[in-house]
Amino acid sequence: MSIRRLALLLGGLAMFGPFSIDTIFPAFPVMGAELGADKLAMQQTISVYLIAYALMSIVHGPLSDTIGRRRVIIGGLSVFTLASVGCALSTDLSTLLFFRAVQGLSAGVGLIVGRAVIRDVLHGDDAQRLMSQVTMIFGVAPAIAPIIGGWILGWAHWPAIFWFLVGFSLLLLGSTVFLLPETHPPQARLPLKPKRLLRDYFAIFLNPRFQRLTATGAFNFAALFLYIASAPAFVLDILKLNERQFGWFFVPTIGGMVLGSFVSGRSAGKISGDRLVRWGFVFSFVGVAMNLGYNLWTDDPQIPWAVLPMCVSAFGIALVFPIVTLSILDMYPRQRGSASSLQAFSGLVVNAIMAGVLSPLISASAVSLAVAASALTAIAWVFWQWEARVSKTACPSRGDEAAAVEPQESL
Repeated sequence: MSIRRLALLLGGLAMFGPFSIDTIFPAFPVMGAELGADKLAMQQTISVYLIAYALMSIVHGPLSDTIGRRRVIIGGLSVFTLASVGCALSTDLSTLLFFRAVQGLSAGVGLIVGRAVIRDVLHGDDAQRLMSQVTMIFGVAPAIAPIIGGWILGWAHWPAIFWFLVGFSLLLLGSTVFLLPETHPPQARLPLKPKRLLRDYFAIFLNPRFQRLTATGAFNFAALFLYIASAPAFVLDILKLNERQFGWFFVPTIGGMVLGSFVSGRSAGKISGDRLVRWGFVFSFVGVAMNLGYNLWTDDPQIPWAVLPMCVSAFGIALVFPIVTLSILDMYPRQRGSASSLQAFSGLVVNAIMAGVLSPLISASAVSLAVAASALTAIAWVFWQWEARVSKTACPSRGDEAAAVEPQESL
């Protein structure tokens, strides 16, 4: 299978998770009215999904280390398809929340196992390029998903959005069955032993370097995800747009992420990972400063000025994330699935807090959203500075790759 086809397939597999979140945003008012749910209750359709996603994410990776990447992806897509059918047929909020949780339990296979596939087949700069290509394709999902949801809502009832997810997951299932090779051969697989799995998870999670890198990626992305989770309030209430105008927020924002991923891929082998991360944080800080300044200056945020700062921030985030992720995977060459799962779990816990706790509290205020995003970016930068300082002190004479593959050292 060619690298370009692999990038398209892995990008598509990573997309169906964000599609599950963002496609239903335009339908929130209609769904809430029909199901008797207020804005806070409808927000739980996101947080329940993310909590289930996070809990199951710690299983997807180790399972793929044991039985192979392909089987786990096929199984996850099958469950997701059935859960989407359940969502489409739901007639009350409780039933919808149940099937949203089942969607979350299965949706992580594409993104989590897909990262392990990348590192199975490629190394070094080639892996960075493929990771960046997948991130570009993955980044399209949040931009087009609410637009698709708005179009569907314009000519059909809200369950049609979930039927669209059924069709999309079936397309991915067929593509995986016929096109995706197994990249984790039997001789490289690890036995699935619960005690060993728990021991390995504790060893990975308690590794100081893993903690610093994971926190860097999680909090940096959370600054953007806070706005994604708050999109219904931000677009409909703050910007005063309608259900078909979510693209005004998502297209520029995700466009910045796609452009950043493109630059990251083109920079592989030409600019060091550390330097790319530094530039990524420069753009992130410029974006949050613009956002905070604009919202403090005006009481009536308007497009395009209200969304341009997030485009700049998203560009910076896309420069940081591939480098951080590959550094984590390189720490555990025989346990890439487990490392990818634990990184995803950590990030998803942060995102679930953003969607279920912080967003409902502050999404009514543009200033509050801007302040929170600024704080999250600053937290990510502190963790990266900590990692850079400790790594430089601990191994001044060794390259980054050598430091990354020795997880037992207290870096």
